[in-house]
Amino acid sequence: MKMAPPNMPGPGAAPVLDLRDGHPSEAQASALLAMERAASWLKRSQTPEGFWKGELETNVTMDAEDILLRHFLGILDGATAEATAKRLRCGQRVDGPWATFYQGPGDLSTTIEAYVALRLAGEPPYAEHMAKAAAWVRERGGIESSRVFTRIWLAMVGRWDWGELPVIPPELVFLPPRWPLSIYSFACWARQTIVALSVICAYRPSRPLPFKVDELMSGRPPREKPLTPVGKFFSVLDKALHVYEELGERSRPKRWLRDAALKEAERWIVARQEADGSWGGIQPPMVYSTIALVLLGYSMDHPVVAAALEGLDAFVLDDEEGRRIEACQSPVWDTALALVALADSGTLPDDPVVVSARDWLLRKEISVTGDWAVQRPGLKPGGWAFEFCNAHYPDIDDTAEVVLALRRSASNPASEAACERAVAWVAGMQSRGGGWGAFDADNDSQLPNQLPFFDFGAVTDPPTEDVTAHVVEMLAAEATRGHLNADGHLSTGGPDVTAAIQKAVEWLSAQQQPDGSYWGRWGVNYVYGIGAVVPALVAAGVRADDRRVAGAVRWLLEHQNPDGGWGEDLRSYVEPSWHGSGASTASQTAWALLALLAAGEEKGRPAERGVAWLVANQSAEGTWEEPWFTGTGFPWDFSINYHLYRHVFPLSALGRYVNGTGPHPANGPARSSFRVPPTEEGSG
Repeated sequence: MKMAPPNMPGPGAAPVLDLRDGHPSEAQASALLAMERAASWLKRSQTPEGFWKGELETNVTMDAEDILLRHFLGILDGATAEATAKRLRCGQRVDGPWATFYQGPGDLSTTIEAYVALRLAGEPPYAEHMAKAAAWVRERGGIESSRVFTRIWLAMVGRWDWGELPVIPPELVFLPPRWPLSIYSFACWARQTIVALSVICAYRPSRPLPFKVDELMSGRPPREKPLTPVGKFFSVLDKALHVYEELGERSRPKRWLRDAALKEAERWIVARQEADGSWGGIQPPMVYSTIALVLLGYSMDHPVVAAALEGLDAFVLDDEEGRRIEACQSPVWDTALALVALADSGTLPDDPVVVSARDWLLRKEISVTGDWAVQRPGLKPGGWAFEFCNAHYPDIDDTAEVVLALRRSASNPASEAACERAVAWVAGMQSRGGGWGAFDADNDSQLPNQLPFFDFGAVTDPPTEDVTAHVVEMLAAEATRGHLNADGHLSTGGPDVTAAIQKAVEWLSAQQQPDGSYWGRWGVNYVYGIGAVVPALVAAGVRADDRRVAGAVRWLLEHQNPDGGWGEDLRSYVEPSWHGSGASTASQTAWALLALLAAGEEKGRPAERGVAWLVANQSAEGTWEEPWFTGTGFPWDFSINYHLYRHVFPLSALGRYVNGTGPHPANGPARSSFRVPPTEEGSG
């Protein structure tokens, strides 16, 4: 996920480039032509139903685990195994391992899972590419040093001891929602995974592989990570839970409590299955929930399990690159971004392409109460999810972007009402400090991160700079366009929107790094954070000479590549030397340009060079090539290449450059009932 381009300026704003006199410069004419070609490509790419969806590319872990799942369920067939093996072989590095992103370093757990999947597909361990992979694994500590989730898979296929894994007791479902370490203290993606895994860990199943994997063992103990005092306490607690597990049938109270917990976990899981058979529209809870239900006694032809398997099949892509699994699908996000990009390029609000997409988005509005209501009881629903179906977990980030898109489409009573509901819901989901997380409010406990079970990815959903910026941008646009009453509220009442903006701007100001940058949670990385925050601050009335904007602009200028573009490698999340460094990409160059244009830098040489890079690297079809991963699921741990990012963001940037759309600090909001405070370095 995610980044939203800035909103339109007020009426009468002057274009950055005046191309109407018939004598544009060669550079201006090239930018205009590139914009028109990109807009044409995007229109041709719309589905007949009205939405856009680019491939969401991750790594071969998804494909390997699909093979392991099918083995576990007894439904693996030769054709599926071979088609997946083709994909796995193509993704292997020449030195043996598999990486989690393009041109990235080898990853131990990913390599182990890919290797085992290839063995299931019939690859012999003595084949050169397999021997290379096994040697690489052993050199880095072997299975013993892999992450917990990898060892769970190996335990399920009889190649690891369940007793050597941390315990997740299903009794967790009985903890009151507001208690520490209740399932609601975890992020929604972790919550759904934990409940299902607690069932699996309670049964400790084993469906052995037809071969051993001793060649992946190093024979050395894993490297111990230093523990905090809280982490040490949880380590002791885990040992106690192992004793509890070993009581088994000898303890009638334990058996009674365990049976009740499994029954409640079953109810919880089934209640959250989506209309398309998925859970949350993402791969991990889909896989683990399916296994959990089978262990609970559901047959393979039970409607719930059958729907789950059908939902998993909908995530399959099979072409000349082989059979692969999308970890998630992003049609709502892609469609909203596409609409904003088309609006930036000058496509009219009543264009049939725009109207069709608007109507599709309106049909995807979520009107039911989900898990978010645990923290915000009484708040009325109104928003959108990321995926085709995810009614229990609407996304604050997507909702902000959809409102921006709908406001730039032809208005009708349905879209007006949907936007009002969405604005009220988003404002009501603001966390106590002033920021927004992606799915929940105040989901920021540090305790879940200390549990021995979690050594991979983010398990909570605290406020982040990028999501908060997107919401500020959307709410500021509502104020600018006169959608708020004089007192800062919606006509239907609800939260004080202007107060929410004020508090959010203060929160964003506190997150700025000493070098002027802003961290990116859902996109890589500081380029993404700046590309989100600067347009939002400008939309909220912050001037270009304010240190919050000027410092971020200075950082971008210092990190522009010699070729004129911008790029940042995923290693920037773990290695400071990579901050702002990486091969130039279309999406990241566009993010930098969106920030520079919002800050009034459109006539500067850096912006012109960035535009020139986009023009020079556009394909003959009107789009851009981008093998690099510029999105994240979990920073560093799980990376994403959104295949539509390479197109929608450059189109937005070119549209801003050519048409002068977007907020401009010299003018400020056209109509606004709020004003952010100045800083010591500049006026606000």
